[in-house]
Amino acid sequence: MPRRTATMLASTLVLITLLCVGVLIPVPYSEMSPGPTVNTLGEARGEPVLQISGHQTYPTSGNLNMTTVRVTGADYRMNAVEAVYGWLAHDSVVVPHDTLYPDGKTEEESSQENAEEFSQSQESAKAAALKELNIPVTTRVVVATVVKGTPAEGKLHAGDVIRAVDGVAIKEPGDVAKQVTKRKPGQDVVFTIVPAKEAAAAEQAHKDATTTEQVVIRTAKAEEGDRAIVGIQAGTDHVFPFTIDIKLADVGGPSAGLMFALGIVDKLTPGALTDGKFIAGTGTIDDKGEVGPIGGIEMKLVGARRAGAEYFLTPADNCAVAAADTPAGLTLIKVDTITDAKKSLEKLRNGDTSSLPSCSKS
Repeated sequence: MPRRTATMLASTLVLITLLCVGVLIPVPYSEMSPGPTVNTLGEARGEPVLQISGHQTYPTSGNLNMTTVRVTGADYRMNAVEAVYGWLAHDSVVVPHDTLYPDGKTEEESSQENAEEFSQSQESAKAAALKELNIPVTTRVVVATVVKGTPAEGKLHAGDVIRAVDGVAIKEPGDVAKQVTKRKPGQDVVFTIVPAKEAAAAEQAHKDATTTEQVVIRTAKAEEGDRAIVGIQAGTDHVFPFTIDIKLADVGGPSAGLMFALGIVDKLTPGALTDGKFIAGTGTIDDKGEVGPIGGIEMKLVGARRAGAEYFLTPADNCAVAAADTPAGLTLIKVDTITDAKKSLEKLRNGDTSSLPSCSKS
């Protein structure tokens, strides 16, 4: 066999071997890519994303799209070839597997956590939107979680409204621990509650629940220290003066908060916030309307531009990364609060694009 032919054959065999190794050997990485975008002013699966009843609403136009990121599952292991391809591709990001699934978290656990964050983001979006419109929103302290195997298990339930502990009115979540820890481990503590089902029914009817129950719980000793515990985590729940439902399945995480809030504001006020333009965005939001950063901003920009967005509402803390690789034809608008976003949309309606707050690379 001629030397040239033998060399080519050997090189081919080596290449094939390397490819086989690359395909067969898993690497500890996962991939993020652009996910679908959804217009919060429009429909998803045949029904409006935002459904409001009990208050006047107004026609809307244009797009206020929330954006998403697709990720590989917790049990999926990329091979070396896929990882290299992902690193070279412009529309995907390869990250260490533990970045998406820390501490060995399963896909089911991650999905549950994302669902809880998504639900909380909806509540915060509603509160932020109504407060922005000066519509009163009240809050109440509730049982957020009950720890399995603790004294509260079976006696208190998630969603129970905590009115008092040992006769002392509860106004903030932290008040619960303050009252419980006044007892010694092994002593009884009395919770005055509105059961979750009755609280939910009263909220649905936009009435204040009047029926209360007293629940006696014997405290236990905390794993660390000598303080008394009952085994719950208290949280805050909002009571809205009318019904706002967000209908969107198969989406998780807190990053749609800003766009939900803007969609609600648009539906509750005359005129169109967007003036018919295609605007996308992302960002967490808290009850006060402050916008926080999110992950996967690069992929959300790509997904938004592919969907047709011209402007992208960008959390201030994501600006530097977003500005470093912005898709052509997409203008970034920096936002710190829902009020910032509203002002920027007003500037767009007035054609005043030169004074829009922009993102810089530094």
